[in-house]
Amino acid sequence: MKVDGVPYRTIWLADDGCAVEIIDQTRLPFDFVTVRLETVEDAAIAIKEMLVRGAPLIGATAAYGVALAMQADASDENLGDAYEKLLATRPTAVNLRWALDEMMRLLEPLSDNERSTAAYKRAAEICDEDVDICSSIGDHGLRVIQDLSAKKGPGETVNILTHCNAGWLATVDWGTALAPIYKAFDAGVPVHVWVDETRPRNQGASLTAWELGRHGVPLTVIADNAGGHLMQKGRVDMCITGTDRTTAAGDVCNKIGTYLKALAADDNNVPFYVALPSPTIDWTIEDGREIPIEERAAEEVTRIQGKTETGDVVTVEIVPEGAKGGNPAFDVTPARLVTGLITERGVCAASKEGLAELFPEKG
Repeated sequence: MKVDGVPYRTIWLADDGCAVEIIDQTRLPFDFVTVRLETVEDAAIAIKEMLVRGAPLIGATAAYGVALAMQADASDENLGDAYEKLLATRPTAVNLRWALDEMMRLLEPLSDNERSTAAYKRAAEICDEDVDICSSIGDHGLRVIQDLSAKKGPGETVNILTHCNAGWLATVDWGTALAPIYKAFDAGVPVHVWVDETRPRNQGASLTAWELGRHGVPLTVIADNAGGHLMQKGRVDMCITGTDRTTAAGDVCNKIGTYLKALAADDNNVPFYVALPSPTIDWTIEDGREIPIEERAAEEVTRIQGKTETGDVVTVEIVPEGAKGGNPAFDVTPARLVTGLITERGVCAASKEGLAELFPEKG
């Protein structure tokens, strides 16, 4: 995707062929800043502090984190330490574990002299694979949007509600939930996106609105609790979100507040789709209640960042002194509330049987 006419991915190898560069997403939407990662510790901090976020991008960053570790010290001990250090950064997104397991399977049988080159090569492949997967998700989701458009009058806008950020900033490129929207917009389908602000970190207001706006897609930022009202008024044609982990039976774990949107959509007969790359599927569990839910710092709830009239970016307290904040970062939407899962292989029912049809090798 492009930023002010310049094509970017969210993560790339630096010109020296060793360090890795990323977009610091904690600085958006007010400042576009890139950061250089030179060590596995840098990669771990980038994931934990959410300079990078979104399940696919977390996995890609972890893969490059292993490569950085192998470039410094390719011993068995350092490989194991890098794996554990990166795995501990975020507990919910399954892509993190998937990418680290990919790297371990490749590197463990190799000699120390072979590991660094192999690690960088596999990390680059994981990034390229993610781009291809997300583009395919966009193609399959495009057909869903086109079908909705065909049911409306000629030239009528398809209004889509999304929650959190599942665009190209959450992946290496294209995105998951936003990929079909980009494809539809580029194909000339009239679309408009209701962008949930997505408290407490405001990834919708700060990231989704930023990247959609840079691409020219019409959007309106709304308070998180406005979605149900808009659905009651017939102003939402479909919902589409991403997911950080999907069970083998179709339960989806996504940013906190997604479950409430799914309930509202179900009550108002609004289609609720979830877009996901297959590495986000956790084939080891079926019940979403088994997914570990990350509890993040209370300060994310009790404080908020914004830009003043003088152009300064500041963080302010928004609760009374002494008030405590609770911050579960994700919730689980049961498969029964999901109209369909949009994957790189097509659209399927959110069920064990639906996923098995698309991914029979996992059965």
